[in-house]
Amino acid sequence: MCYPRGEFLVGDSDVLLATLGDTPFYMSRSQFEYWKHTQIILDVVPGRGGMFSLEGPEGVRFLVRSRVFADEEIGALRAAGRI
Repeated sequence: MCYPRGEFLVGDSDVLLATLGDTPFYMSRSQFEYWKHTQIILDVVPGRGGMFSLEGPEGVRFLVRSRVFADEEIGALRAAGRI
């Protein structure tokens, strides 16, 4: 879901994954534990988004793709303290 800035309350159980432009992208800690070995690719495509998501009236929606990190990528993430 995409919310206007300031309308999504970030809590201690949320993990900052990235900042896209100047917009932070969060995931719940429980989801992060499940997905931490996976690269998440966020895209915008034509179509209808979620009913309550900000992009809905724009005629576009978010599409999330993923791939499992290779062993050397996992090693680099561990060495950097990211996972």
